[in-house]
Amino acid sequence: MNFGLILFILSVITFVAWLGDKFVFAPARRAKADAAVARLARGDESERKQQAEVRSRLERQPWYLEYTAGLFPVIIAVFCLRSFVAEPFKIPTGSMIPTLLVGDLILVNKFSYGVRLPVIHTKILDVGSPQRGDTMVFRYPKDPSVDYIKRVVAIGGDKVEIEGNRLSINGKPVELKPLGEFFDSERLSYSKQYSEVLGTTEHKILTDLEKSFPIAPMEPYAYRENCNYTRTGLSCTVPAGHFFVMGDNRENSLDSRFWGFVPEANIVGRAFFIWMNLSAPSRIGSFR
Repeated sequence: MNFGLILFILSVITFVAWLGDKFVFAPARRAKADAAVARLARGDESERKQQAEVRSRLERQPWYLEYTAGLFPVIIAVFCLRSFVAEPFKIPTGSMIPTLLVGDLILVNKFSYGVRLPVIHTKILDVGSPQRGDTMVFRYPKDPSVDYIKRVVAIGGDKVEIEGNRLSINGKPVELKPLGEFFDSERLSYSKQYSEVLGTTEHKILTDLEKSFPIAPMEPYAYRENCNYTRTGLSCTVPAGHFFVMGDNRENSLDSRFWGFVPEANIVGRAFFIWMNLSAPSRIGSFR
């Protein structure tokens, strides 16, 4: 369901109703109330009370305007906040464990990577761009109606190499520091955990460096010629204006290794804050 499109349609409908009420219906109700009050003129205290009751009743919005014109300020405020400031998302899978768990409710900064028009996603103001290590939400290239969240591993012009589950960027191996085992309460299993630094961002990942993890493209994708797949890894040069992304749960994530690069036009924003997890309220806070 495209909630942004629904909000846009509701904003238009309620705005039209608000304009109609302000310039047509409300003046007509006031004129009707004025005429009714004038007919009640007697000049005593009981008349003034009756006039107030009649005016209140006749100037009141009908129910269909209360639920359209009356809701316009609220709907337009939600639409603008969601489109230009921050948008909430729910983590549906474990591809970003241990950084993000299934059920985490997160906020995504909508202006870190430029201001975009809602619905049509056209950038109108260039503020910044994704950097290595950022946790980014984007529209899945194979199906733009679906939002994905992954970590930016490489940007346009970078050369990514993966061999035996080990990652190198521009010929330099990414250093991993062992952090012991991570217990996955969903799967009731333990996984080897490491600290990784991409750009200026230090974060945790799950991977097993002692096991071979086969990588193969799911299907043809744009700039497939930039990648060379082997039995135990791949080598890719990221095209300009695109990004190579991976999940922090390396052996349990479908990402750029399998379906290709994320174009700049598909960016939604930068994920930065967990605002609720009903199963683990202590997880509330910022993350990288």
